[in-house]
Amino acid sequence: MTKYPMTVQGFKALEEEHAHLTKVVRPKLSQDIGTARELGDLKENAEYHAAREQQGMVEARIRDIEGRLQNSVVIDVTTIPKTGKVIFGTTVEIANVETDESVVYHIVGEDEADFKLGKISVGSPLARALIAKEEGDVVSVKTPGGVTEYEIVEVRHV
Repeated sequence: MTKYPMTVQGFKALEEEHAHLTKVVRPKLSQDIGTARELGDLKENAEYHAAREQQGMVEARIRDIEGRLQNSVVIDVTTIPKTGKVIFGTTVEIANVETDESVVYHIVGEDEADFKLGKISVGSPLARALIAKEEGDVVSVKTPGGVTEYEIVEVRHV
């Protein structure tokens, strides 16, 4: 079984999505299928086929979420003593060595990753380069534009 590292926030978000799909979306789709079935001939009933297809996708997502929740390893970084090392769940401020431009990233599980929100997957090249390094270390990351060096400015357990 594959274990999925997850932050507390990521676990809660998956639980909320599961609850929404099972308590709101699933009953609505069942109702839509019933309504479409009443329209007559199922062979040429587009509404019925669309609702059944949507139901299949929702059920697949529910099963996926249940599997991930069951096989998750929830890591609450706030309970781990701060050592200055980058670990799963930490928020890391890094500065580009050449431009001195700094950015902040939160290292999260793959389900939680959202680059626009500053959340990078633990499996991403940048996160893999940062993991186990400490404040003050310089890391090299292979990017589409070439190799970029970053200095780890600060590691936060938030």
